[in-house]
Amino acid sequence: MTSAAPTALPGYISALSKYYGAFRAVDDVSFEIAAGEFLTLLGPSGSGKTTLLMMLAGFARPNAGSVRLGDREVIHLPPHKRDIGMVFQNYALFPHMSVGENIAYPLKLRSVGRAEREERVRRVLDLVQLSGYAERRITELSGGQRQRIALARAIVFEPRILLMDEPLSALDKQLRETMQIEIRRLHDRLGMTTISVTHDQREALTMSDRVAVFSRGRLAQVATPSDLYEKPANRFIADFIGESSFIPVRRTPEGLVYGDQLLRLADAGDGAQADPLLMLRPERLSIVRPGQVACDEKRNVFSGLAQSVVFQGESLLIEVRLDPGDVVLVRQSNRAGEAANRPGAGERVDLVLDRPDARIVSAEG
Repeated sequence: MTSAAPTALPGYISALSKYYGAFRAVDDVSFEIAAGEFLTLLGPSGSGKTTLLMMLAGFARPNAGSVRLGDREVIHLPPHKRDIGMVFQNYALFPHMSVGENIAYPLKLRSVGRAEREERVRRVLDLVQLSGYAERRITELSGGQRQRIALARAIVFEPRILLMDEPLSALDKQLRETMQIEIRRLHDRLGMTTISVTHDQREALTMSDRVAVFSRGRLAQVATPSDLYEKPANRFIADFIGESSFIPVRRTPEGLVYGDQLLRLADAGDGAQADPLLMLRPERLSIVRPGQVACDEKRNVFSGLAQSVVFQGESLLIEVRLDPGDVVLVRQSNRAGEAANRPGAGERVDLVLDRPDARIVSAEG
């Protein structure tokens, strides 16, 4: 990432809470965001992420806690005095205005002169790759173009923090994936502190420097995309970020055991964990013929029965019931070279899990 722009601000959220009667939409949440960082708030519906964003923007008042942008407490400031740009889920563009008028609206509210407004609109349209669109009507734009105009309007007055509420949810899958990369490139170019909300884990992993995962109003874990995927704090996060299967293990004086098999682990987790689970990422498991690979200090081998093989285009998803009875999923690349190791339903197989990919998570969370 490029160095932070001079206008970028750090943010400090401390013990922030929002209640609706007995329901705690956001419950004692604290985290920091560095100047110029791209942080995504990720979680399922009802987890509190959008409520938190609305409190940062000033559209919802917290019951407790503090929000500081730089060295300034903003809890009591109205939205227009927080120096925040906002991209809404439905874009909130004015259909009776042209593209240029929509983008210039925040500048007009700030009494920026006409000549400067026109120059800033021209520059920001160049930035979002829509040069020459100033006179277009909003109704003439595609969904992706509207999203870019909403982004242009949010950054035209050079806010010190940009907030985005599900900015890509209205787009189809292919366009959404393209816009993820474009928004990330624009962020790197501007160096603007950005906080985005999404329920799409792939979007969060693609766009963010760090991801904050929410569950039931609480902050479950905040980490880089790679750490979140490789080292989830608990089963909820491992299940929410990517695909996972879990098998129960037990602690013995010799180490962690599944069935009667001593596990070779990259991370044995916290010894105080209740109900530890071995996390199995489907793409980290290899299928081999029974007895082809031996279990040793570098790998774990589990025996079982293939129950189903599902074709999914670029890959196949294979369901295997292990001998102790647990069912796990294996994702196998759909390449010609893999065909020899592709089992049929009802065949005995061995699953190989290399030690670096064997991690323990807590059932709690």
